[in-house]
Amino acid sequence: MALLDRAIVRALPAVPRRLVRALASPYIAGPSLEDAVDVVRQLNARGQAATIDVLGEEITREDEARAICRAYHEVLARIGAEALRSGISVKPTALGLELDYAFCRENLRSVVEDAAARGRFVRIDMEDASTTDDTLRLHRELRAGGHANVGVVLQARLRRTLADAAGLANVRLCKGIYLEPPSIAYQDAEEIRDSFRATLRALLDDGAYVGIATHDETLIEDALDQIRERRLSPEQYEFQMLLGVRSARGDELVRDGHRLRIYVPFGTHWYEYSVRRLQENPAIAGYVAADVMRRLVRR
Repeated sequence: MALLDRAIVRALPAVPRRLVRALASPYIAGPSLEDAVDVVRQLNARGQAATIDVLGEEITREDEARAICRAYHEVLARIGAEALRSGISVKPTALGLELDYAFCRENLRSVVEDAAARGRFVRIDMEDASTTDDTLRLHRELRAGGHANVGVVLQARLRRTLADAAGLANVRLCKGIYLEPPSIAYQDAEEIRDSFRATLRALLDDGAYVGIATHDETLIEDALDQIRERRLSPEQYEFQMLLGVRSARGDELVRDGHRLRIYVPFGTHWYEYSVRRLQENPAIAGYVAADVMRRLVRR
């Protein structure tokens, strides 16, 4: 299967953009804010919250970073006007982290302050390991500045993650999509699961609010066990999933009384986002291809 996954990734440059769009369509709301709003309305009607992400990362021009910053202000205004159950998720490199740390911090602060004024939450997303220190620094500085409406992401794949969890109040915990070298990241699937379990336990023991972001049934069941052990109420944690992935399981979690939040990306950078995700983790290419085949068979 790994050989097939890599073959799919190598073929991507030759795949027409319209076909890549068709493959990615279940997982991306669309190119416009209206597309994202429509998806969030549907999710809310099913008892699910959302976090909206404006696609764009590794931005190398200040005007592009400012444009993405403006797009987030538009998102906040729109979800506020429609009283949607949604926060936002922001990638630091989309706001200029690779250009200048202070420039990124000011862009991020403006978004966080706007969100706070509207009673909305901002999740600072985690990218590849080269950005981990700066991302955690951004989060700590904003929290120290009195911004309680901001949280961060930890990736169980990284060996440092359990130590990074100490003292964090609001965390999205995921496996992590970025393939990193063995010196800094676990390579074995079960080692990554063990790291996820241990980090979740540490965060819950410390009283943190955790967004348990996984589609792995083994980890979902383990998280449910940990929740039951602590007799946590649904207000003390939530599950999180990607748009279009394991929707039926997400509905089950909601029916069982758990909070669920869906990651809803949108924007004109959909092609770059789709190709980069597949190139960074070829196993996802096989998953997407299999999912598309299942959809075609059902039709």
